[in-house]
Amino acid sequence: MDSESAYTNGQAVTFQLDEGETAHVLHPGQIIAYRGPSESRIDRLMNVKGMYRKKKLIRADITGTCEFIAAIPPSYSLKPIPLTRGSDLLYDYRHLFFYTHGVQMQTRILSVKSMLITRDAVKMKFSGNGQIGILTEGHVIEVELHPEEPLYVNVGSVIAYPENAHMELSVYGNHLASQHMSYHWKMTGRGTVLLQAGRESQRLENDMKDEGLFKRILREVIPFGGVFIK
Repeated sequence: MDSESAYTNGQAVTFQLDEGETAHVLHPGQIIAYRGPSESRIDRLMNVKGMYRKKKLIRADITGTCEFIAAIPPSYSLKPIPLTRGSDLLYDYRHLFFYTHGVQMQTRILSVKSMLITRDAVKMKFSGNGQIGILTEGHVIEVELHPEEPLYVNVGSVIAYPENAHMELSVYGNHLASQHMSYHWKMTGRGTVLLQAGRESQRLENDMKDEGLFKRILREVIPFGGVFIK
């Protein structure tokens, strides 16, 4: 299956399915255009687990030969990930946008402590032949783990991590830094961690818009600042 993206005011992703290929789309409401036999799209009820995790009732099973276009919100990205032999990444199911025929899913239960921090009870491990598509805030970044040197990653920015990685909830830096940062995973091991780069962008945008304190400081520091800076 091929997919390519076009950025305009938002994002449109075009999917092309060859004969016999099937894509299971978990957000069928985002499909805005379709070309192919009408009977090649079959919508069906998701199972109970899927309904709970995705907060959705319906998925669309689309079989080639055909093509369709899905609309993605402007601040989000859709990343296709081909599954490879031996892949042991665990994913958050809510980020899953589609998966192809031949992909198997296995559930991994998190510890109680991790559930309280991440507000999620399970992770999903995908295997088999095919690919999955994950929906993220901003671009996806891949970072290699080290067996001994820890990597600190924001809990809310983690998309996927190796099943055998060693993880501890932690903060880092001096006392002031640790007081004002969100929880991080302190991770060691082998493999790749997938992060979404736009997770904290909204906080930065809010900081940039809130100029009250910044303006007050400038008025005090700059000579005649109270006159020139309104």
